[in-house]
Amino acid sequence: MPSSTISYMWRDRNAARGFRTGVSLHSHTNQSQETLDFLANFGNQFPILRPVLARYERRAEQIHGIAINYAASYWTPPMTPKLAFDLEMRQIEKLDVAPMVSLTDHDNINAPMLLRTVPSARQIPVSVEWSAPYGGVQSFHLGIHNLPSAKAAGWMATLKEFTAQPSDARLTEILAALHLEPNVLVVFNHPMWDLYLIGKEKHEFLVNEFLQKNGAYLHALELNGLRNWDENRGVRRLAEKWNMLLISGGDRHGVEPNATVNLTNASTFTEFIHEIRRNRKSNVLFLPQYAEPWKHRILQSTVDAVRHYPEFPPGSRTWDERVFHPDANGVIRPVCEIWPKGSAPKALAGVIGLVQLMSRGLVAGSLRMAWSESHQLRLALGEFE
Repeated sequence: MPSSTISYMWRDRNAARGFRTGVSLHSHTNQSQETLDFLANFGNQFPILRPVLARYERRAEQIHGIAINYAASYWTPPMTPKLAFDLEMRQIEKLDVAPMVSLTDHDNINAPMLLRTVPSARQIPVSVEWSAPYGGVQSFHLGIHNLPSAKAAGWMATLKEFTAQPSDARLTEILAALHLEPNVLVVFNHPMWDLYLIGKEKHEFLVNEFLQKNGAYLHALELNGLRNWDENRGVRRLAEKWNMLLISGGDRHGVEPNATVNLTNASTFTEFIHEIRRNRKSNVLFLPQYAEPWKHRILQSTVDAVRHYPEFPPGSRTWDERVFHPDANGVIRPVCEIWPKGSAPKALAGVIGLVQLMSRGLVAGSLRMAWSESHQLRLALGEFE
C-alpha cells in the first residue's frame, strides 16, 4: 500500500526534523518556453480592459506593421539554470537538511546538462517536464526525473518524435519503457488542472481514462505548489481512487522558491527514487508561502515574469529580453530586437505595465486584503475534506 504523509510548515515548524534530505521537484528556468496566454487572457479576467487592449492591438499592426500574435509568441522565466538551482538549494538548507534539486523545463534537458559543468551541481539529475499529447484535445504534463545520462538524448528524441505524431497506444509503450528504467521517476504533474480549458467534466474523464491505461507506469501524482487548495484536494481523492502515491512539485516559474518539497532519509537522488518506486513511501511538506492567498501568489508569479532584474545576466534582465515574438519575416526574436527600447507596442507594454502596477503599494495591499478575506476559511479547511 502507498504511504503518503503530508505536513504543513505553518502548523509544525519542526516538520523536517528527523529527515536527512529535502528534495525540490518540478521547477523551471529560462530554458522553458511559456505561452503568452496570461497576457491574452488578461482582458478576459479584467473585462473593462478588453476594449483598450483591442485598440492597442490594432494600432500595433498599423504603426509597426506586425500583428500581435500571442499564439506564436512565448516568454521565458527570468532565472538562469544556476540561479534557479541555487534558489531551491538555499530554501532547503534553511530546513537544516541536505538539499537535492531536480529542474524540469518544458520538453528540454538544457538546464541540467548545462549545470553538470558546474562543480556544485554536477550530480543534478537529468529531468524534464514532458507535454505528452493525449486524447486529441490536450497534453498531460509528466515529470520525468533522472534519465540515464548515456540515454538522455535518445529519450528526448523519442519524446519529440511522439509529440509530433502522437497516438495513445504509442504513449503507453513509451511510459512502459520508461518504467523499465529502474532509476527513472515518472510523475503526473498537476493532474486536476484543466490547463487547456476543455471543461472540468471532460478533463476529469480523460484523466481517469489515462490512469486506467497508464497508471501502472506512473509512480506518483503531484501535489502542486502553485495550484489551489481545492485542486490539490482533488488530487488527494484521485490518488485514493487509483491507489497511487502523492509527491511534491513546486512548479516554480518566477523567483519564489517551490512551495512544496519532499522529505526523505535518502542520501542520493537514486535512493530517493527507490523510496518512491519500491517502498511506495513519500513525505510531502508544504512550505509557508503556500499558506498565502492563492490569487495573490499567482499575481506575484506573473509579476515575476515581467519584472526587471538588473542584477541578472544579460538576456534575463528586462521583460523585453525574455519575451519572444515573430518579426516581420516570421522569425522568432526577443521583443527588444524587434522594437527598440521603449517602442514596444502598447498591446504588450501596456498589459505588462498594468501587471507591474498591480504589484505595487496600495493596489497590491487592497487586492491582498480582498483575497485574504475568503482565504482564511480555506486555510482552516484546506488540509481536510
